[in-house]
Order: sequence, then structure tokens, then C-alpha cells
Amino acid sequence: MRLEQLLHEIPLQASHGDLGVTVSALTCDSRQVTSGTLFFALHGSKVDGHRFISQAVAAGAAAVVLEDTSYAPAQTPWVQVANGRQAMALMAAGFFGNPTRDLPLIGITGTNGKTTTSYLLEGILSAAGLPAAVLGTISYRFGSTCIEASHTTPESTELQGIFRQLADAGARAFVMEVSSHSLEQRRVDGSVFDVGVFTNLTRDHLDYHGTMQAYGSAKQRLFSELLRPDDRTPLRHAVINNDDPAAEEFIRAAACPVIRYGRAPGSEVTVREMTSSVDGISALLVTPQGGQRFHSRLLGGFNLSNILAAAAAGIALKLPLTAIVQGIEQHTTVPGRLERVENSSGITCLVDYAHTGDALENVLSTLQELATARIITVFGCGGDRDNGKRPIMGRVAASYSDLAIVTSDNPRTEDPHDILRQIREGILPLGLREYSLNELDVSPDVKGFVMLENRREAIKLAVRLARPGDILLLAGKGHEDYQIIGQTKHHFDDREEAANAFRERI
Repeated sequence: MRLEQLLHEIPLQASHGDLGVTVSALTCDSRQVTSGTLFFALHGSKVDGHRFISQAVAAGAAAVVLEDTSYAPAQTPWVQVANGRQAMALMAAGFFGNPTRDLPLIGITGTNGKTTTSYLLEGILSAAGLPAAVLGTISYRFGSTCIEASHTTPESTELQGIFRQLADAGARAFVMEVSSHSLEQRRVDGSVFDVGVFTNLTRDHLDYHGTMQAYGSAKQRLFSELLRPDDRTPLRHAVINNDDPAAEEFIRAAACPVIRYGRAPGSEVTVREMTSSVDGISALLVTPQGGQRFHSRLLGGFNLSNILAAAAAGIALKLPLTAIVQGIEQHTTVPGRLERVENSSGITCLVDYAHTGDALENVLSTLQELATARIITVFGCGGDRDNGKRPIMGRVAASYSDLAIVTSDNPRTEDPHDILRQIREGILPLGLREYSLNELDVSPDVKGFVMLENRREAIKLAVRLARPGDILLLAGKGHEDYQIIGQTKHHFDDREEAANAFRERI
């Protein structure tokens, strides 16, 4: 494709050289440049891509997109833009033939619930005859095509290429988890959204955004800018969690019609006559298209919210109510989201990705309602991330559990003991008993907590102490099959570790 063909919707500030040059690939990483590549020089938070223009040119870059002309190459074509990230996203969409322009695209943003909602929507769309590709935290996939997820939402050049690959594989709709980082960094600009879903807003990623206001504002871009109707897509919808305290802010920000879901008054998509048990949720789904009963194998109030989010998105797309209910009922589990580890010890062992205070409280409050015996929770907090949530998670885990085992998550470059100490600060005001490992030769009956930095040993301890009828929750890592210690990624899967521990228990 010629460079000039990619510039139709890009406001240029200046240009130099032959804009008819052929472009064969796009990247903002100078290490990936080969002959014919269009290189985007971006101002990063740590590194300025303009410093690598000469390296990109030496590697054969066909042209350069830049913001600062003081770095402009003399012999290679270049164009100057005001916002390099936005230009890259729009040009990437054009380069890959605008794959989301003619297929429905549902974007899901929020602190928690995105992955489960995406799986539910996949089932609903499939039941409606629209086999959907899903891009999210776990993977980017459709049918037999599965690409390991590098980020919840990849860089725009990668994202648009994935859209094209999945569309060519036969996808007739897209469901995408949209992270706050991707909205802030304009990775999803150029994607044509038909529906945007807001799940909730609780503390997370403040190491990047700084404040809750900035975090919320980043997420609101999906509704205020990217869902704004235009001549090509005149009908778009915002689907908003009416039960969340931030609902009104997101409703005000929406530049398109809003469908509210939840249990709160005024919700267009809600439930009545609900019952909840260890077998799942049964209720009457109420929508503008009518009502229909359903039974889901998913557990708890937070999963009811995810079910309503997916149903409301289906209503926004005008899908048949029968397909919506069929999709909900066929969905049984999401990797790492209250995923069971089967065992013969009579213990309910669940692995969940909950890694924020709110997510952990949602899971544990649900398990407390369903528990007939004790709850044992193994959890930790990631290193090099928001340390303000560590005491919050400690307080939540210890409050809801009969025994909380505080351990490592992904410590990264932080000292694991420093992380554990900060978690402990949230537990101490509860006045609970702190056990030493020597005191846990037998399972305790007094509510308390213990510190054990080695996660493998912590899981083994939890399995050894659990009794038949107990619920054992392994929280924080969910579907992840690795642990990052220092700068090294080691294979580690909570599900595998728990299964091994149960085999050793027998």
C-alpha cells in the first residue's frame, strides 16, 4: 500500500519526500523495522521513539511518522502529525482494510468482569448465528485460531492485524476487552465500535493513572468519543452498569443512546424472582424485548452483573431473546474465574483472577453466602504495581476467610517480604490471630492468618489444612501460568499446583 493512501483521514502538519512510497508493514519498535516498514516515532513515558529514527532508517524504513521535525531524516520520506499514537491507530486500521467497519464490535471496559462478560457474549452471538472472535486478557481467538494475549488490548498495529486475521478466519463479530491503558494510549482508535459496555469502576492501575478520576476518565473515552455516532455508523449504544456508583458519570459521558442494566431502579435489563445456590443462578430475565427464564452455572451476584451486561449488549444489537438466554445457559466456566480444581477430598477448590480489593470482596462475599463450612483463602499482591491496594486486599481476605494465607503473587523486582508486610498492615487492625507455621500442624478453628512467601508451599499448606466441606480459594493469578520473580518469568499455574497438592494429600 502506498503511504499516501494511509493519510486520507490524518491531518498533516508537514511532510517531506515521496508520499507515494510503498509501505509493507507498520511498527513503532525500531527493532522490528525491515525494508518497506513505516516507522512511527512516539513519545513514550520512558523512551522517546524519535531517538531511534536513524536506526529505523538504517534498517530500511520506507517512511517515518513523527511529531518532532528536529529528528526528521534528510533522505527518507516523513510526515508530521500532532498525535502520533492516534495517527498510528487510524493508519493501522486503513492498512488492514478497516476490519471492524463491516462487522459488529462490542468493547467491554471496567475494572472487573470484562473477561467473563466477553465469554458470555461469545456464547450469545454464536447462538444468534454470529460466530464471534474474542480479544481479551486470556487470548485473542476464533475457532482454531488462538493468539496468546500480550496485553488485554494490544498495540494498535498488532490489534488491527489481529482483527483482519480473525475476520479472514470467518469471524462475523468481535468482542473485545478494552483496557484503560489502551484508551489512554489511543490503541483502539480506528476501531469502529457498535456497543460499549461499562462493568464497574474500582481501584486499580493507579500506578499508571495516578488518581481514580484519571482512571475513570480514561475509560469514559470509549463512550464519549469512540461511540459517537457518525454517517457510517449512525446507531451505537452504551451499556452501563446501573448498580455501580460511577454509573451516572458514564451515562453523562455517553455520546449515544444508553441501556442500563442491574438491580437498581430504572434498569432496562434486570432480573426478577432470582435464586442463587452452589448450582448457580436462576431468574427471570427482564428486557425491553420481553422476559424469559434462565439458569446459569455461574455463581454469585458479581456474575449476575456479568450476565446482565452481556444480555444488555445483546439487546443493543437487537439479537433474539431466545439466543441471549441460550448463550447464557450454555456458558459454564471461564479459565481462572472461579474455576474448580477437581479432587476426591470433598473440598471445593476454586481458582480466581481477583487481584483488586473489590474483586476479591465480590468473590469472597459470594462464597460466604454459599459456604457450609470454613473458607481458606490464599492470595498475594503483584510487585511494581499500585501498593495502595495491598492493605485493602489484606483486610478483605482476612475479614471474609476463616484462614487467610498471605503469599506472593508476581513480586517482580520488589522484595516479596515488603509486599507481604504491606498486606499485613491491612489485617492487623482486625485483631485476628496471626499464626506461625509451627502452629499449623493441624487445621485451626480460630479465625486468623499466616504469612508464607513461597506460593507453592502456601497452596500445599492450604490443601493440607482444608477439611471436607471447606471452600479453598486461590486468588490473584487465575488463568496465568507463570510467576514473575525479579525479571524472570517462571512457569507456575495455581490450578496445577493445587491438583498436585491434592494428589500428595491422598
